[in-house]
Amino acid sequence: MEYNFNEIERKWRKYWADHKTFAAEDNSVKPKYYVLDMFPYPSGAGLHVGHPLGYIASDIYARYKRLRGYNVLHPMGYDSFGLPAEQYAIQTGQHPAITTEQNIVRYRDQLDKIGFSFDWDREVRTSSPEYYKWTQWIFKQIFNSWYNTKTDKAESIDSLIAEFEKNGNAGVNAVSEFANTFTAEAWKNYSEKEQSDILMEYRLAYLADSWVNWCPALGTVLANDEVINGLSERGGHPVEQKLMRQWSMRIKAYAERLLTGLETVDWTDAIKDMQRNWIGKSVGASVRFALEGSHPPLSPFKGGEDSGHSIEVFTTRPDTIFGVSFMVLAPEHPLVDEITTAEFKDAIDAYKTAASLKSERDRQADVKNITGQFTGAYAIHPFSGEKIPVWIGDYVLASYGTGAVMAVPCGDQRDWDFAKHFNIPIKNIFENVDISEAAYAEKEGTIANSDFLSGLPIKKAMSVAIAKIEEQGLGKGKTNYRLRDAIFSRQRYWGEPFPVYYKNEIPYLVDDAHLPIELPEVDKYLPTEDGEPPLARAEKSAWKYSEGDRMEFNTMPGWAGSSFYFLRYMDPHNEQEFVSKAKADYWNQVDLYIGGSEHATGHLLYSRFWCKFLYDMGFISFDEPFKKMINQGMILGKSAIAYIGPDEKLYSYDDIEKDTSDFREVRILIDLINDDESIKIEELRKWQPQFENIELVPNANGKIIVKREVDKMSKRWFNVVTPDDLCEKFGADTLRMYEMFLGPLEQTKPWDTKGISGVHNFLRKLWRLFYENGKVIVTNEAAGKESLKTLHKTIKKVEEDLERFSFNTNVSNLMICVNELTEQKCHSKEVLEQVVILLAPYAPHAAEELWSEALGNAAGTVSTAPFPKFNPEMLVEANVSYPVSFNGKMRMKVDLPTAFSAKEVEEAVLAMPEAQKWLEGKTPNKIIVVPGRIVNIVV
Repeated sequence: MEYNFNEIERKWRKYWADHKTFAAEDNSVKPKYYVLDMFPYPSGAGLHVGHPLGYIASDIYARYKRLRGYNVLHPMGYDSFGLPAEQYAIQTGQHPAITTEQNIVRYRDQLDKIGFSFDWDREVRTSSPEYYKWTQWIFKQIFNSWYNTKTDKAESIDSLIAEFEKNGNAGVNAVSEFANTFTAEAWKNYSEKEQSDILMEYRLAYLADSWVNWCPALGTVLANDEVINGLSERGGHPVEQKLMRQWSMRIKAYAERLLTGLETVDWTDAIKDMQRNWIGKSVGASVRFALEGSHPPLSPFKGGEDSGHSIEVFTTRPDTIFGVSFMVLAPEHPLVDEITTAEFKDAIDAYKTAASLKSERDRQADVKNITGQFTGAYAIHPFSGEKIPVWIGDYVLASYGTGAVMAVPCGDQRDWDFAKHFNIPIKNIFENVDISEAAYAEKEGTIANSDFLSGLPIKKAMSVAIAKIEEQGLGKGKTNYRLRDAIFSRQRYWGEPFPVYYKNEIPYLVDDAHLPIELPEVDKYLPTEDGEPPLARAEKSAWKYSEGDRMEFNTMPGWAGSSFYFLRYMDPHNEQEFVSKAKADYWNQVDLYIGGSEHATGHLLYSRFWCKFLYDMGFISFDEPFKKMINQGMILGKSAIAYIGPDEKLYSYDDIEKDTSDFREVRILIDLINDDESIKIEELRKWQPQFENIELVPNANGKIIVKREVDKMSKRWFNVVTPDDLCEKFGADTLRMYEMFLGPLEQTKPWDTKGISGVHNFLRKLWRLFYENGKVIVTNEAAGKESLKTLHKTIKKVEEDLERFSFNTNVSNLMICVNELTEQKCHSKEVLEQVVILLAPYAPHAAEELWSEALGNAAGTVSTAPFPKFNPEMLVEANVSYPVSFNGKMRMKVDLPTAFSAKEVEEAVLAMPEAQKWLEGKTPNKIIVVPGRIVNIVV
């Protein structure tokens, strides 16, 4: 039988589907193991060879754990709400659901061809009403909750309302920006709208005016990780800052728990550090600076109630308060317009407009360009009484802290640069420190020129300053976090509708009995002429449920559905709960999560936040979703770049490579490039209209040579390699093994098919151990010692490497094994059966075929066969070759049994005629025997 991989792979894919080979049990006497991939967004381009890298690794490990006797949950689904489908709908008028379904069919076909052991009965799609019913239900639970800092967890909003009705809010300890106090009597006398507005200040899901990344071209808000260099990740459109009324999630309430939870998970330090930096914990003090001429005078500090007469700042260096030379407000700070004098109004307005066109990320990252504008206003130093000029600068963000900073240029480099640029005097408050060339940002030293802080070490001065600030009612010690509450609204059509309707602009939740709230039909997928989101186009009759004045017109963001999908996989068909408590208790945390590091902040923080919330509310019994996580590296593509000159002719790169400054680069589809890097001209002319009649300037050999560059594999760079052709040409098993063979999973590496035929030839060589001239040549004869040694050496290496997630080295291990068995002419079933089991996670189709057809085992049973057991005795040699020295010179070698003791080795050596020759009849003075190593005889 020949190795007809296409036929074999089709056969076993059908077998697995028909027999549900990889269906997980929801309860089992076996130990459980949950292997999860970050599920894909199904784009129209389908999979390229970089996408399956993590899936192949997770599949190998899932198959390995089944062989080790585990009940494995290995599901797959689709993150199927998304902006690309909506943009296509805007262009064509086709409903996004149609495009999404077509893309999913394409993805499923590609995934199946690679032979993954997914439990497809558990498939989820975030855009399915059966799924997003539970996204809406979880949103309702978050909306109906608040964060109690006394108990350090989320609780039902009903308990907060009960407290308001009984005692007002004076004794409430909550994560909230609400600063006013009220009595129980006052609460009862508030109108329904007033009560709703107050509760909104406490809810974990709430409506508020927020600064957002607004993309006019896409007509929607974007998350920070969807904005790159001030442009949208999708389409490269300009993004600006805009104040909008949005739904938000109070993730900041969980900041400390999100930090401490990182100590309980097995993730790389790099990913943990990214999360820690995003959360950004800092300890310091909130301080208020009165504005010049403000009335009434400041009252004891309560967290912002006098904001109209003062500027509140948060500082991590209260010890430097006497070094304040100026203050900087974010351009969006609500006080800016109020305090700006007439003289500076036009300049302030112009600066605000310019700042609004930059994303928050760009404003934070741009440290080279120093910009700012004086408002004309002054604040009063809380201790010295000095006048301090108030500026605005785009490096200060309204959404972080209080949106204001006290600038201490002697102790902060960015403040120092700002002061130098605008010629603001710099005070020096550090003893014996030169600040003429740069700021002194160290936390060691002595404070000077600082009244009651003078002479104190910096660390001591921090605590003394906070105590004085609190004593005089000017502020309080505080822990701050860079983490911002998550914007939860999108002005899109293709997303989860909110289960919310409005009466008199008060939001109400739709009853559970009416969930899911499905997307209504609209005439266009664009915002309305008034700028409302696309759902505002829906007629009231188009909503399957409609109550009150209107439904919510925004939809949820893409991360909503991906924040709990790992839970829904546990119980995907449950119509009564998003997951039953029993199944959540059984499957518990994801044991192994594999996905890209690009999700290190957004997705991971949001899913951890939702997991902790659901834990607080008693729906699940664990508060971290992913126990171990591995981030696979990226597979890069090789782009082909051609050059069009100023005369609009196409030039060969080797003729102009010294200077391309006057040439325009264009990327060429890699399928149009020959092996010698020349362009297939006729195919190029047919490919795009711009090349149809372009004049050529070929090199001396009459060719147009391209430049090669390694880039991210992307449709826009025309360098995508799909797995389809490779599976057809070499087989899925070859592709699986080759992607692992490229290098360690975590590393980024360029795609290169030069070595793929070597992997394919390995599988053919393996085949020849089982078949010759189409006939099975496997025997029942006992295996030779060398073959058993090869087998057990391989078992040991394969197991050790899989346990440390080293997937690439095992391809080499298996290749070495097959080479040695071939040299030994081993056809023993005793050995080959174990080799097939070792191979099964990597090349499952070939393993299934050999297991049943060549070895005579029951079809499909290789997936759950016992993993081979390593026997260390098989690696122990029967004899040891001892070098024997006389007076330090090696004179002979003796083969003796490994089991001999030192005494037995000595006796055997002395009894040999050759030893007697070197002794010359003398009695040894000393004999040294190192068992298994050497014999040294001193005469």
